[in-house]
Amino acid sequence: MFYRILIIRFMEESDKKLTRKISPYKIIYPVIIGLGVVSYMLYREFDLTAFEQISFGWSSVFWLFVAVMCMFIRDLGYVIRIRVLSGDRLSWIKSIRIIFLWEFTSAVTPSAIGGTSLAILFVNKEGIKVGRSSAIVMATSFLDELYFILMFPIILLCVDSSGLWEMSGVSSGVSKSLIWFAVGGYSIKLVYLLILSYGLFKNPRGLKYLLMKCFKLKLLRKWRHSANEAGSDIIRNSYELRHMPFSFWLKTFGATFFSWTARYWVVNAILMAFFVLKDTDWATQFLIFARQLIMWIMMLISPTPGGSGFAEFVFKEYLGSFIIGGGAGVAIAMAIVWRLITYYPYLFVGVFIVPKWIGQHFGGRPKPSAASTPSDDLNHNLENQ
Repeated sequence: MFYRILIIRFMEESDKKLTRKISPYKIIYPVIIGLGVVSYMLYREFDLTAFEQISFGWSSVFWLFVAVMCMFIRDLGYVIRIRVLSGDRLSWIKSIRIIFLWEFTSAVTPSAIGGTSLAILFVNKEGIKVGRSSAIVMATSFLDELYFILMFPIILLCVDSSGLWEMSGVSSGVSKSLIWFAVGGYSIKLVYLLILSYGLFKNPRGLKYLLMKCFKLKLLRKWRHSANEAGSDIIRNSYELRHMPFSFWLKTFGATFFSWTARYWVVNAILMAFFVLKDTDWATQFLIFARQLIMWIMMLISPTPGGSGFAEFVFKEYLGSFIIGGGAGVAIAMAIVWRLITYYPYLFVGVFIVPKWIGQHFGGRPKPSAASTPSDDLNHNLENQ
């Protein structure tokens, strides 16, 4: 709901300011930060003996192909999900374009902000009404959080929980802090999901009332108008989402499940490709998968664009213990490969997509909006209440 307030503020700005927020030139910052941190870590941790343990063969090509295919499945899941959420109003091309714009924005903004704050704008500019766009983005947020809330306890039951918190070269006190950090992050996500679920599926007007009470505070009062708009969105989004059939939620959550699961298996495939794992049994594979759920919580506090530098550091510290010899230099090298597959492609694809998209939607004549639907008429009436 808070990203809805942000997007209303964005839409009140000029087109020039909006296009500056998603400028492709912003890729230089995460690239410089990422390369700078990696170079520093390699300078401190480089060990030629450890690097000699890395081998490469046809099996490596296969596992790297698996890693790339996992990312393909991830993006395909996102594309299918947003198209289903739009009621097939978005074409396949538009759905693909929105996902890459979304990922580019996530790559050039701090992880705590991500691309969600502009996602409503992307969907709206592709011909979907603002109310429906807001419903789509809220639904994606709900599904993403639901995946994490469900998977985290399930995966904990499948792995040795004591091995989940161990980090090479750190004290037990740090490990205990990590446990509380993970529990705190999980609790925040759970509370957010419960509030969002309550507002969307049970009592949207009650949530709007609570939201307006919060924004009566002097510190938040200047955003009160935007909060009121966000509350209206919650009401109409509730109508949109509560009346969706079970098959709709099955499709969208299925796409979410395959997308996030494929994303987490990328690291496993990369480590298999270079024969650097101490153990290759299923217990180790699931433990690596589980640790990435913890890494996701860590990434939420990253102040750098797309977690640049911070992600590589966390990878080295948290997944390095699985690597033969515990070599930090090898872990850094694996982190580089991981980011080359999962992060940098979105930066460079954005360089080609963003300028054309900005020119199409902000540089020329206004694009005709989508035809009005009964749902949109309902949204209009709700806004005036």
